[in-house]
Amino acid sequence: MTTEIRNLGYYAGGRQKISATTTYMDCFDPSTGEVIARAPQCLPAEVEEAVAAAAAAYPAWSSTPVTKRVQVLFRLKTLMDARLDELAELTAREHGKVWDEAMGDVLKAIEVVEYACGAPSLMQAPALMDCSPGYDTAQYRESLGVFAGIVPWNFPAMIPMGWMAPLCVATGNTMVIKAASYTPQTAMRIMELWAEAGLPPGVLNLVTCSRAEAELLLRHPAIVGVSFVGSTSVGRHIYETAAAAGKRVQCLTEAKNHALVLSDAAVERTAAGIVNSACGCAGERCMALPVVVAEEAIADELVASLRRRMEGLRIGPAYDKASRLGPLVNAEHRRSVEAWIRKGVDEGAELVLDGRGVSVPGYEGGFYLGPTLFDRVAPGMSIGEREIFGPVLCVKRVRDFDEGLAVMNASEFANGSVIYTRSGYHAREFARRTHGGMVGVNVGIPVPLGLFGFTGRKASFFGDLHAMGPDGVRFYTDLKSVTSHWFSEEEAREGSVLNSWDGMIATAR
Repeated sequence: MTTEIRNLGYYAGGRQKISATTTYMDCFDPSTGEVIARAPQCLPAEVEEAVAAAAAAYPAWSSTPVTKRVQVLFRLKTLMDARLDELAELTAREHGKVWDEAMGDVLKAIEVVEYACGAPSLMQAPALMDCSPGYDTAQYRESLGVFAGIVPWNFPAMIPMGWMAPLCVATGNTMVIKAASYTPQTAMRIMELWAEAGLPPGVLNLVTCSRAEAELLLRHPAIVGVSFVGSTSVGRHIYETAAAAGKRVQCLTEAKNHALVLSDAAVERTAAGIVNSACGCAGERCMALPVVVAEEAIADELVASLRRRMEGLRIGPAYDKASRLGPLVNAEHRRSVEAWIRKGVDEGAELVLDGRGVSVPGYEGGFYLGPTLFDRVAPGMSIGEREIFGPVLCVKRVRDFDEGLAVMNASEFANGSVIYTRSGYHAREFARRTHGGMVGVNVGIPVPLGLFGFTGRKASFFGDLHAMGPDGVRFYTDLKSVTSHWFSEEEAREGSVLNSWDGMIATAR
């Protein structure tokens, strides 16, 4: 099937516009390998236009009562619910993740929209009458201004329209989203739903561009904060650059999550959870589970079960609901993952299952790579330490719990960590001692619900306030403390003046 290729636009000031650029970036249907759209590399002036639109919209939007602002989000949720299948198919078609994973991508975005609908309560802050006799202090959460959101290609709905936009907008800010050029279409469609829900022009804007144009957002005087999801090298640069310019920054970056499997684990159930986590989204997610640290006593049985389950995954086009493993996002990324597999072989790991060379009948042009399993991955092998971002699973063997925990904690990344065991003692010790910021006990993908934070650590996060949950509210707001004292008639007649600090000290004693 040949699909008409269309040039995409960008969004500024409430309207979709055609870029004046002559440079467009191909967007593929990874299941077929065909180009289905082209994203503009917006010009610097067009990025500036989006920022200016957000800055112009900010005064009126921030002055809109929060109870009115969230009505837009209530309507957005209703619109997204009504279009679940459409959004899931669009996500599957432009990214390559299979239907269930694409549906999960959209549902996770809606989950944070629901949470942000609670902004009237979430923005409440402490107040105390008579904190000192005659003096009352109240704190208020206020919006800050224009934020930039720089997003990756692996979650076209959840990250821009879940982790970033809902809390930013609900708390009274405006935003410019730099969408991923590989996969911008889902976010663009949801931009239309924001407008249909009644979001005023300029509150939310979207561009696609190269890193050179995105760099403008890091130092732009009208931008007060930057939220980023992507690689550690880029995240470190964004954090250092934007923070040096006086901006708030949160950067969610790479991961190499490990699962510790103890000898008392339920092997078949454990293997099922690991394969789901390692191969879901074709491994293209920071909460994938690409490394298993197995106690030697159970390792052979576990590896056999993992291989059997990985071989049984049905590989096929993303929008076929029977598919269990879809393609990688494009040919370039597939080449990168294949290079990692070659490197694993060169490093001496045991290649138990090789996913290279997969072809799907009728979809021979798609960017498919089968599940790949390495055993006996030793310390120092880069395949067990660096993020591969593909359906490649590495098994490291250890003697016991303490050695396994030490192997895991030696990683420079600490996004998530998992233990499979029936021992309450070891589960508690693991949760207490692991470096992982998100911990699973017999849970392969320990991503919390949107009302909690996404709490990566070490080289998996740069910043002070995490995405989602209470941290997300704090990231997009600042506290203002207001202390009041009202004169009695007697005080007014006396005419004596104490400054507020002296007054509060004097009356507190």
